[in-house]
Amino acid sequence: MTEADWSRWMEAAQAGDAQAYRLVLGEAQAWLRRFFLKRLPPSMVDDAVQDTLMAVHEKRHTFDPSQKFGPWIAAIARYKWIDRLRAARRTQTTLLDETVAVGDHEEQVTTAHALEKLLAQLKPGPAEAIRLVKLQGLSIEEAARRTGQSATLVKVNIHRGLSRMSTLVIGGNDGE
Repeated sequence: MTEADWSRWMEAAQAGDAQAYRLVLGEAQAWLRRFFLKRLPPSMVDDAVQDTLMAVHEKRHTFDPSQKFGPWIAAIARYKWIDRLRAARRTQTTLLDETVAVGDHEEQVTTAHALEKLLAQLKPGPAEAIRLVKLQGLSIEEAARRTGQSATLVKVNIHRGLSRMSTLVIGGNDGE
């Protein structure tokens, strides 16, 4: 394929020859791929090729058949290349270190399990009050509405439940 072929095909494409248009776009795609592979990271090449082919399609009416096709498409490709570089600079990416440590959740899981075991040893009223207020973050009034207890009873249940849990943790196992 020569420069004259490109120009002739583009002129025919402007006149409505679909086959010539397919030929020029096929050759342009191969040329653009080589062009961008020398200038961009491999992950950006396909998008740059597609953007440039879209621009060629949109601007095909501006091609002057008395001029050479190569410089015309090279100018479009150059602008798309610059656009890609600007976009890459705006969205700086940082490669993640593959050796980043991931926190161990063993302590949280063990603590949650131990807490549930302690709560299971309480009477239902204190256990529910502690879950709602201390673990779920509800206010005393919200817990009272949810349980049907008075706000004072919720406070008493929390106090009694926490005291019982403290006794259980310290080692006492006497009745409630």
